[in-house]
Amino acid sequence: MSRRYDSILETIGHTPVVRLARLAPPHVNLYVKVEARNPMGSVKDRLALGIIEDAERRGTLKPGQTVIEASSGNTGIALAMVCARKGYPLVVVMAENFSIERRRLMRFLGARVVLTPAADKGSGMMRKAAELAATHGWFLCRQFENPANAEVHARTTAPEILAAFDDIPLDYFIAGCGTGGTVKGVAQVLRRERPATRIVACEPDNAPMLGSGLPQPRDADGQPAGSHPAFRPHPMQGWSPDAVAAITESAFAAGLVDEVVPVNGAAAMQASRDLARLEGIFTGITGGATLAGALQVAASAPAGSNLLCLLPDTGERYLSTPLFADIPADMTAEETEISRSTPTARFDRPATAPAPTAVAPSAPSPATVDVDAAQLLDRALAAGTEPVVMFALEWCEFCWSLRRLFAAFGIPYRSIDLDSVAWQAEDRGARLRAALTARTGIATIPQVFIGGELVGGCTDVIERLRRGDLAARLAALGVAVDLSSGPDPRSFLPGWIQPRT
Repeated sequence: MSRRYDSILETIGHTPVVRLARLAPPHVNLYVKVEARNPMGSVKDRLALGIIEDAERRGTLKPGQTVIEASSGNTGIALAMVCARKGYPLVVVMAENFSIERRRLMRFLGARVVLTPAADKGSGMMRKAAELAATHGWFLCRQFENPANAEVHARTTAPEILAAFDDIPLDYFIAGCGTGGTVKGVAQVLRRERPATRIVACEPDNAPMLGSGLPQPRDADGQPAGSHPAFRPHPMQGWSPDAVAAITESAFAAGLVDEVVPVNGAAAMQASRDLARLEGIFTGITGGATLAGALQVAASAPAGSNLLCLLPDTGERYLSTPLFADIPADMTAEETEISRSTPTARFDRPATAPAPTAVAPSAPSPATVDVDAAQLLDRALAAGTEPVVMFALEWCEFCWSLRRLFAAFGIPYRSIDLDSVAWQAEDRGARLRAALTARTGIATIPQVFIGGELVGGCTDVIERLRRGDLAARLAALGVAVDLSSGPDPRSFLPGWIQPRT
């Protein structure tokens, strides 16, 4: 039944359990718990809310206090949501090698993101977070050792699993190991309520920290004293940081894990792709890795076994990773052939109808020019101290290309957005645009003036900047532009403008 919620935080949890129809071996029933259905797309939404509300109850987090945590991304994104709703400033410390979409999501939600060198690995970002917390008096979440991490899974995830399997046995529960909170919290409850359920933890096959039997080096305070000796870089972001988490250690010490399954990185990515293409379920590399581990378990499981595999997040967190390396942005040869199978809307033929553009009507004759609008144009070009004036539309892609270009090269400019609310009164924007077209003979937008002289549109500005004559003109007006260290100006053009066949 649908209901209304007072807060986005109330929507965390209650994620679906789905049986795989095409990927599972025929002799077993393989189910997945789709944690991407949490509001910020991962199982870490549970952890974030659990840790923050536990700290509030204990009084260790004060109103308005800054929250800080080290995260590979999902915990940081989840904390950004929780802190946004509850009004806490948030700083996330993240190693630079994790996918850039994660840090952009956190910043979009209002968090500040401090990057650490990839060479310092996960333990380096954890040390940095602890150092910042101590220096500034911030609340450190400590997800790798905070008991509230496992407790939230014992309180929410485990009961959801029991409810989903209230009428059939659950023979195996399979999950990846990062902080260890999911494995420990769920396993504690299943040991009590379903003691026959076998608990399986997955880890990268090239970084077998749990399977190696080697202890995690720790300092006198119990913190990791550097990387685990079996750690090697691997593609499962969120799994197996370079040190074994204290929560994970305690789960093993308590005998809560029956088996550790090593998972190959290439198999993880293939399982993620297969899950999308055969079952329509979108998960990331760690979800694919957990599924790959579950498929290993399923292969030797007795006939009729019921297995549950927890998929921790969504595939959208991995667009810049090797998971999407072979997914093209442009049409493939097969797609091009499909396009060419009918005559209309093809890139290899002229358009059969005018495409929507930011083009004004034909230039008016001098006799019909609005005198007031022409004077308005003169004032618009003369007003202000910026040497660059751009006549633009608020949401035109080419106008946004130039805004980004000017910002990247530090070029001060003034944008007159002809379609904005400010210019709609008395139809001033349309009248000014007509006067502009009459003066320049150009109907397209944007139009850029430097020192009161027309330079041209978007591509004109970009090409003149690349040649250097635009920088010379700006220098004569007292604006220095350094082209030696900036990006290629053409990179600011919309991607779709590149030639296609």
